[in-house]
Order: sequence, then C-alpha cells, then structure tokens
Amino acid sequence: MNRLIALIVSAVILLVIPFGLSPYQLSLFVKMLIFAIFAMSLDLILGYGGLPSLGHAAYFGAGAYTVSLLALRVVNSFWIDFTAGLLMAIVVSAVFGLLALRTHESYFLMITLALAQVLWGIAFGWRSLTGGDDGLPGVPRPSLGLPWSLADRIPFYFFVLLFFLLALLFLWIIANSPFGRVLVGIRENETRMKVLGYNVWLYKYVAFILAGLFAGVAGNLFAYYNGFVSPSYLSVIFSATGLLMVILGGAGTLFGPALGAGVIVFLENVISVYTERWLLILGIIYVLVTLFAPHGLVGLLRERLARKTA
Repeated sequence: MNRLIALIVSAVILLVIPFGLSPYQLSLFVKMLIFAIFAMSLDLILGYGGLPSLGHAAYFGAGAYTVSLLALRVVNSFWIDFTAGLLMAIVVSAVFGLLALRTHESYFLMITLALAQVLWGIAFGWRSLTGGDDGLPGVPRPSLGLPWSLADRIPFYFFVLLFFLLALLFLWIIANSPFGRVLVGIRENETRMKVLGYNVWLYKYVAFILAGLFAGVAGNLFAYYNGFVSPSYLSVIFSATGLLMVILGGAGTLFGPALGAGVIVFLENVISVYTERWLLILGIIYVLVTLFAPHGLVGLLRERLARKTA
C-alpha cells in the first residue's frame, strides 16, 4: 500500500513539475532524467551482474555520435536516426563484450577502459568525420509530426520522461525476472552457478549488450538535449562519473543509480559556479561515500529506517 501511494505521488510530481520550474531548472531536471537512464544501464551489469566497467561511456557516445552524424549529414529523421543510434550501441557493446568478458575483476575493469579509449581516440582524431575536439554542434531536435515542437522545453521534457519511464519499466522487468535473479547469483557466486548448469558467460554477455542498449538510449537523448556531441562523452572521466552515480545511489537497485545521477548532476552545476575543479570534488565525493555510505544513499536510508523500526 505504501509503495502504491509512493508511485502515485511520484507520477503526479513528474507530470506537474515542468509547469513549476524555470527554464534553467527544467533543463537541469531533463539532464538528470537522461543521466539516470545511463546510470541505471550501468547498474544492470555492475549492481546485478557484478561487472565493474570503466568504459560504459563508449555506448553512450556511440549512440550520441550516430544520431548527430545522421541528423546533420544524412537525414534528420527521428525514426531512422534514433534506431541507428540504438543499433550502433548494440553492435559496439556486442563486440566489446566478446573481448571484455574473457577477463575477470580488475582485468575486466582495465579492458573496458582500454576499449572505450579506442572509440575516444577515433572521435578525437578523425576530425573530418567527428569534428575532433571541436565536436559536432547544431544537432537539431527531432520532428515527430506532432502539433507541438520538441524545440520547446515542456514538450521535450515529456519526450525524455517517456523514455525514462520506459527504460525504468524494462530494466525493472529484467532485474526481477529469472534472468535478473541468475545475474545476482553470478555476482554472488559464479562458480556455484556454473556447477548448477547455468551458462554464466552467456548470461553476462546478454546483460552486457542490454546495458549497452540502454546507455545508447541515454546517448541518443543527450545528443538531442545538448544539441552538441564531443569526445568528452566517450572519455574515462564520463565513465567514472557514471560509476560514481551508481555507487553513490546504491548499486543493485534501480532507484539508487537514478538518485545518484540526480545528485551528481545537481552538484556539478552548483559547484562549477564556484570552482573549475569539479574532478577534485568528484574524487572527494567518492572517498566520502566509500567511507561513510558503502551501500550508497539508498543503503544508508534503509539502515536508518531499520534502526528506527527496531
């Protein structure tokens, strides 16, 4: 009953919030929703599968660059561009997964970083195609043939909100399905799952591709939101930021990474007003979370509620 009430209240808030925020605040909230999709996609392999990746930005950037290049240089069609962005994210994650899943633990972390840096190097060096470090500006927002334009802030908010809710729904179904429970079993004891007859590699590979798909959704949306894409969205810093979003909110829960994404985006915009050393602040946040909230903000909240109940 309490969960149903919370869902209803959340739905009402999400529906009315764009009418009570300033244009800047609404733009910031839209960015939070997009990054929440990115963080939840990483949580599928980190929180549920136990696969810590430092290259998750590769699939975000692959989707964003594909949408941007097609919209600017081929055809500005949402259905073609968005679908192509998703397919590119799937292909990249499928190829990278074949290589990365041959390793374990710290080796897996390093090879995902190395593979993502390959894409970053291509985006940075192939100036005639990607614009190099200048990026690709002027990415237009899609036209869906609706009575209202997505160039306006409120219609675009509901456009992003729709994808956020769909991503949340599908990820929740995956996490609570037998497939998701097997992933958790692999995270807890991979050897035991092998003994029980599960094809551990295949489960991890499918999860890896699904995580890449949803990261591609976030990348596609961000290209439309920002109107610009650059190699920074393929960098190790962006991957590490996504990792921190999951850890800060609480790995293994979908709400946790979404909350962590919102907190990080908010802090970045507030702190960057006063200092350019955002990466230093990001490092301090990681240290504090590791020391005082190892299970993230959701875990900390659960512990407090458990103490009060006791």
